[in-house]
Amino acid sequence: MQSIAQRPGTLVSMVDAATPRRGSTVRSVGWVTAGSLLANLLAYVVQVPASRVLGPDAFGEFSVLNAAMLIASVPALALQAVVAREVVRGTPSRRLWRLIGVVFGVVALVSVLAVAAMMRIAHTDLGPTAAALAGAAPLAVVSGGQGLLQGAGRFRLLGAVLAGVGLLRSVPVVGAVYAGADAAGALAAGTLGTAVAAALVAAVAAAAIGPAGRSRGAAVPGSRLTLSAVVAASGVQFVMIVAVSVDLLLSRSVLTAGDAGVYALGAVATKAAFWLPQAIGVVVYPRLADPVRSAAALRGAVGVLALTGLVTTLIAAVGGGLVPVVISDDYRPVAGLMWLFALTGALLAVLQLMLLTAIARDRARGAIPALVVLVVEVSVILTAVDSVAGLVAVAAGAAACAVAATGAWLTAS
Repeated sequence: MQSIAQRPGTLVSMVDAATPRRGSTVRSVGWVTAGSLLANLLAYVVQVPASRVLGPDAFGEFSVLNAAMLIASVPALALQAVVAREVVRGTPSRRLWRLIGVVFGVVALVSVLAVAAMMRIAHTDLGPTAAALAGAAPLAVVSGGQGLLQGAGRFRLLGAVLAGVGLLRSVPVVGAVYAGADAAGALAAGTLGTAVAAALVAAVAAAAIGPAGRSRGAAVPGSRLTLSAVVAASGVQFVMIVAVSVDLLLSRSVLTAGDAGVYALGAVATKAAFWLPQAIGVVVYPRLADPVRSAAALRGAVGVLALTGLVTTLIAAVGGGLVPVVISDDYRPVAGLMWLFALTGALLAVLQLMLLTAIARDRARGAIPALVVLVVEVSVILTAVDSVAGLVAVAAGAAACAVAATGAWLTAS
């Protein structure tokens, strides 16, 4: 795919068409922040009854398989960035719906093949593993529909969709847990909710954009949309998702089942600090693709993420002592480490923004520095880690190194 950056003047006008003006940027961020905040809050509210009712062993299995589902859905998650970019470029949405369908099929096939591998890696049973991985394919429809809204600048509607998806994916899990379901039942409930959310997002996006409509941007001459665009973005997204999940995925391999469950609760703080500021990347993404404004947009967004991460880390440090009271005394060993989990998530949020910049610039090689750090991290975990504190320390160090290395690459390029 020819880089749009090679056609001076074209991108700026299209980005302006799909990006909020200065006066409405705050409102756009506000809508997306409200929707994503509600969705993420619900996702973490789920962790409270799940951790309390399931117990450390089953909760560890529940968390690991959720992480595995996210990795299987990497192409689906990458689809949002590709679709949003192509909407800005003026690609007819009929072609984008076709691409969404193809990615749905690919992810479904990958999920089926991944069941046996995940059972071996995480020492899980067939039922919960299949229930978790079945939720990956519907995310292609969810992400594709959100990409259509994002690229068209429909941020108010996008915020509402994010909130609705959060409700549909979280409420069934809470209901299943309180109804007495085990890890497999809770995971199946989450998958069912994701499928319903996919149908909802498809309907909303089709009504808002139109299955055969065109974005507000002008069509880009010579622009070709192929599955390879998703594959390239998927490589970057894969590095991001694995970086966020690899410590949790390997926890059951290097820790006891009980300690892995304790670590899973700490990882909730990592995910919270990681997902909390995601609205920043959603709104700024079109500007990251603009060669004129990309560097300035990246610097400004990194500054906001750094401030958000500092606040989140301080809150985790102060609130960590409440873990045994709010959750259970079984999780006391992780109370004093919550700040380090949050710091890891804050660093990974910055890394995500940097990797989104690589996708926006059509420079998939930008993920290579983080990939190298990731390989080293996996090696260290498998050979030198045998405690909860050791595992989170390695995760935090790897996140810091990945941010530094990727930032250096973006500056040089």
